[in-house]
Amino acid sequence: MTAHTITVAGVAVDTRHWIGGERVASTETFTNASPIDSSVLGEISRGTATEAAAAVAAARDAFPAWAATARAERARILSAIADGVEKRIEELAIVETMDNGALLRSHRRGVMPRVAHNFRFFADWLLKLDHEDFETRGHTNHVSWDPAGPCVLITPWNAPLMLATWKVAPALAAGDTVVLKPAEWSPLTASLLADIAAEAGLPAGVLNVVQGYGSEIGDALTSHPDVRRISFTGSVPTARRIAASAAENLTPLSLELGGKSPLLVFADADLDLAVDLAVEQYDNAGQVCLAATRLLVEESIAEEFTRRFAEKATALVQGDPRDETTDIGPNIHPRQLEKIDGFVQRALAAGARAIMGGHPNQGQYYAPTLLTYVAQDSEIVQEEVFGPVLTLQTFTSEEEAVRLANDTRFGLAATVATGDRERAERVTAGLVAGTVWVNCFFVRDLQAPFGGSRQSGVGREGGTWSFDFYCDLKNTVTAPNGWNNHG
Repeated sequence: MTAHTITVAGVAVDTRHWIGGERVASTETFTNASPIDSSVLGEISRGTATEAAAAVAAARDAFPAWAATARAERARILSAIADGVEKRIEELAIVETMDNGALLRSHRRGVMPRVAHNFRFFADWLLKLDHEDFETRGHTNHVSWDPAGPCVLITPWNAPLMLATWKVAPALAAGDTVVLKPAEWSPLTASLLADIAAEAGLPAGVLNVVQGYGSEIGDALTSHPDVRRISFTGSVPTARRIAASAAENLTPLSLELGGKSPLLVFADADLDLAVDLAVEQYDNAGQVCLAATRLLVEESIAEEFTRRFAEKATALVQGDPRDETTDIGPNIHPRQLEKIDGFVQRALAAGARAIMGGHPNQGQYYAPTLLTYVAQDSEIVQEEVFGPVLTLQTFTSEEEAVRLANDTRFGLAATVATGDRERAERVTAGLVAGTVWVNCFFVRDLQAPFGGSRQSGVGREGGTWSFDFYCDLKNTVTAPNGWNNHG
């Protein structure tokens, strides 16, 4: 152990940055506390423009050699990182639970295995990435994906490691180098990822991790002239600042932003399935960008749906996320809890009714909440709450359902519950969303494009779309003759 190492649930975590293959401390720190019980986990190095510049320089210097590394070797190292994650799933799971409050059982069984899969998938996809040559008047067109350069990846706190590696893995596979800036509310597993990557043989400077507040380090990263790509997951206001910062250098952006997604429940749906889908929206204490927080239910079944929903949702167990029986853990930070309650109290003051919840519980826990009698143009319907708060509205026709579903500035996702295949096709065709689920929720394949419409984002990542973003696409056109040698 060193002065810069903390122990979280028995796991040693280095609190310094990872820059150029070395641990680097800052003169200032910030306090990292667990949302479970507000206990202090440790003091984390607080980066500034100095660390940002050093990390970008390390990524810039490491780029030529990494970009020139054969695809097979890059894929081998990414697979070795996946192996390292799998060996440490239990450690990663408990550290992330302590750091962001999500369920330990989910981290063990789903999230951390997905982290490993992110690396393995993009390693495999790299090896088959190809575009068939085509001819133009006898000339051959050959499309290639060239590494772009250093990337800045800024990731959120609600699923820290999974969402970080969703960006890190394709960027590294593409031959880019990375500066990862994790959210200051949940930075610990990013530090462990740096250790795992180094142990897997990733060369120094190819992956760098800098910690700190966006207001202090973010602009220095996103405005740096040596940065070739920026990928960000987070809020719309922060995205605007990043886009303005990147504009000076015309740095390409991929932005996965907020959502106010609908769940449309038609009278012909399997009602038990529809209720299950609705209750599932409380996952991760409602801190899921894709969550269908607006329940739109056909009027003829609304009363029965509401009764069954309340019965099932009130049976959810809220408590310590380390307990196997817990269904809903805490919200990430006191400021987030205050924000959630502010939305709810303003809605109640404006005439909304709480079918259930509507108040904080002890500590950083907010009671699962369902609000009715909400106006379409109200704040609670239009703005992202990012907590365990759902609204319920009714509709009487398919056209009204689609109109209500589309009537926000967002367009990240939508969920449809119906027993009519033709209706499903009509409704999904009319919905403005990057992802639509029909009679299911949160089924995600890394081959599929992912991103949002409207103010839910810019661009798509996943499968070849990730390589399209993290690479410079080149088309080489070759004449059919003119060679001096004819071998």
